[in-house]
Amino acid sequence: MFKNLFKISHKTNTVPLLMTPGPVLVPDDIMEVFGRPIIHHRTEGFEIDLKYVLEKLPQVFKTKQQAFLHTSTGSGAMESAIVNTLSPDDTILTIVNGKFGERWTEMSKAFGLKVIEYNVEWGKSFEIQKVKDYFSKHPEIKAVACQACETSTGALNPIHELCTFVSQTQAITIVDAITALGATRLDMDAWNIDVVLGGSQKAFMLPTGLSMISFSEKAWRFIETSKLPKYYWDIRKEKKTNQKNQTYFSSPVSIIRALKTSLDIILEVGVDAFVERHELIAHAVREYGKDLGLEVFAQTPSPTITAFKLPPNINGEKVQFIMEHTHGITIGGGQEHLKGKIIRIGHMGAIERDHIMLTFEKLQNTLAELGHQKQNVNHNWNLIEKLKPLPKVKK
Repeated sequence: MFKNLFKISHKTNTVPLLMTPGPVLVPDDIMEVFGRPIIHHRTEGFEIDLKYVLEKLPQVFKTKQQAFLHTSTGSGAMESAIVNTLSPDDTILTIVNGKFGERWTEMSKAFGLKVIEYNVEWGKSFEIQKVKDYFSKHPEIKAVACQACETSTGALNPIHELCTFVSQTQAITIVDAITALGATRLDMDAWNIDVVLGGSQKAFMLPTGLSMISFSEKAWRFIETSKLPKYYWDIRKEKKTNQKNQTYFSSPVSIIRALKTSLDIILEVGVDAFVERHELIAHAVREYGKDLGLEVFAQTPSPTITAFKLPPNINGEKVQFIMEHTHGITIGGGQEHLKGKIIRIGHMGAIERDHIMLTFEKLQNTLAELGHQKQNVNHNWNLIEKLKPLPKVKK
């Protein structure tokens, strides 16, 4: 049925279908940009592209504030968020409900902050009342850092409720939206989120290497008094240089121009409709997993990624191996104590109807090969009938 969709022989060095939480499938229109000749970043031609990106990017954040670019993975933007807003000995509440939440704790300690850690069972979302309890015991808290979506588990956190509460305190919220921005319901201004950061290799449908960040007016007051050391991440220098349609350091020309094309696609679909596209795929993926006898791991799953629990007799690493080396499809696995116990399927990037159908046909075959034979599987492919192909960008 799908034999011509992808060549799957690794002996011929063919590329597997990416169904991971990141990196993701990149649309052909974006890939074409990387084949264009490189131009110098201090030229009028690039300034026009950068100006366009900086003007359009805040629409995805849903903010009237400026959005900035960093030549880094999303972890660079996480560090930028800390060093630009906080000072030595400030107290930060880090919410940890997975592998990437741990990174907030590690970074905060590296910069000498006083860390209060709120640990949540992996797969679950944090509770607002618990956050309020921490503030009651520790009124000195200056910032709360958490994930919008915890990529290691697929759990979606209650960011709106968190920011509504924290906005009434002296503290700021710092939200890692790397696996959420552009693909989940996230409204920076309306929800009073103080710092939002994202990464190129997720809903923006780009390769890894670019991160983005935006600060609220309240966060800018923190920036004005921040005393943590910074040089490469100094957002004040970046802001000043952006006013001249330049970046403070050398610009990654190709990926910024690719981001321009990405924004063209997202805005043509519509920011809200683009989120709905991810929600449609997520619903279908979970139903198809249920057809195979798999249970969703996260208590409140994100539209961007689904983690499935595996039967006790099935090793997740073997599932990944067979899916990639036999069927040419790359999926994510579990991390830390979840290794081998869950698989993770991403919903971001240039995923189309046939990709989803192929993935679950081959996942069914893989599970059967490993001893998990689900009888009378009949997927309702009509669930993705309304999934429209991503639009082609006008050249």
